[in-house]
Amino acid sequence: MAPVAELICVGTELLLGDILNSNAQFLAKELAKLGIAHYYQSVVGDNPDRIQQVVRTACDRASLLIFTGGLGPTPDDLTHATLADCFGVPLVEHPEILADIAQKFAQRGRTMTPNNHKQALLPQGAQVLTNSGGSAPGIIWQPRPNVTILTFPGVPTEVKYMWQEVAIPYLKSQGWAQNTVYSRVLRFWGISESSLADKVGNWFDSINPTVAPYANLGEVKLRISAFADSEASAQQMIAPVEATLRQVGGIDCYGADEDTLAIAVGRLLQKTGSTLSVAESCTGGSLGGMLTAVSGSSAYFWGGIISYDNSVKTGLLGVDPHVLATHGAVSHEVAKQMAAGVRDRLNTTWGLSITGIAGPTGDTDDKPVGLVYIGLAGRDRVESFEHRFGALRGRDWVRHLSCCTALDHLRRRLLKAEM
Repeated sequence: MAPVAELICVGTELLLGDILNSNAQFLAKELAKLGIAHYYQSVVGDNPDRIQQVVRTACDRASLLIFTGGLGPTPDDLTHATLADCFGVPLVEHPEILADIAQKFAQRGRTMTPNNHKQALLPQGAQVLTNSGGSAPGIIWQPRPNVTILTFPGVPTEVKYMWQEVAIPYLKSQGWAQNTVYSRVLRFWGISESSLADKVGNWFDSINPTVAPYANLGEVKLRISAFADSEASAQQMIAPVEATLRQVGGIDCYGADEDTLAIAVGRLLQKTGSTLSVAESCTGGSLGGMLTAVSGSSAYFWGGIISYDNSVKTGLLGVDPHVLATHGAVSHEVAKQMAAGVRDRLNTTWGLSITGIAGPTGDTDDKPVGLVYIGLAGRDRVESFEHRFGALRGRDWVRHLSCCTALDHLRRRLLKAEM
């Protein structure tokens, strides 16, 4: 029977929603890369009885149990003690762990406190899963012939380092990672999930590689996954499918994997030797933030003006006060003048603007929450686009869609200029 893994994340803060469970996402992806089957995840609070219940259930359906959280020095850090109790073994102190913790404290100019001694207590028979980045070591333990346990702290950066440096080599040495599942994610903007599914639906029945759609934050993604004996083989299997899906998706496909619309736009601006400036009203600088989140964006993004008040629109961007009075700040006319104004003031190839009503207040009968105008000014023309994003999902949703849609308008214009 193929080995099966189960993730068990310990921490009441996860149940309360105080902390996003990014460790589960990371480890799920890593297990897929190694080709290790993974069917269940559990989140349990800092309670010994409930942790033991989860362990007993997991042992009946998985052979590799991966824990995160509960390895710290405080009283609510119970993972190792509970595991020892669950399998009927004592905790054993490891002097080398104490020495390592004391050294790390000394390097930071601090003194190790008595409660850190708890972190040196591991279940009898367990190996140390070293943690170079923190004070909480994990364990590699086989309490039963058919059960292997790996434990990690809750700090995501420590989990990632320990996984790469210790866990992966161990799993490979034990023959757990014999195959791999490699995935490629294609990203689309400006098309609905249903419309894209209608175009590529025949691929959803594919067995290997598989193709699956999902939508998130206004964009649609197609995940292509292949199961093979190596990542290189999986990539070869995916390549022709990706090429076909890109061709079918056409201009709506803006990138893959970790690409963002800002990255896609940046590539096109660099390719064409163009520069960009932005003028923002309702998004308050978020568009500029997306652009400057890309390393090297200073090569093509020169800056922006946050024209939240109308006096800034007229004073810095040159918007005509008569146009403002006649059409209002949220209008085609003002969006175009904002885009042309910032392009002129900052002397860039392109000017991109956003003006709208993000809500939840400020709307009128004629101009509801979610109404947004995007302006785009280039060498040959100035144009504007109206969008109605609605009020249902709130202010942040409207602002996010406004920024991404503005970038997409510029992306499409740049692509058409190449044709």
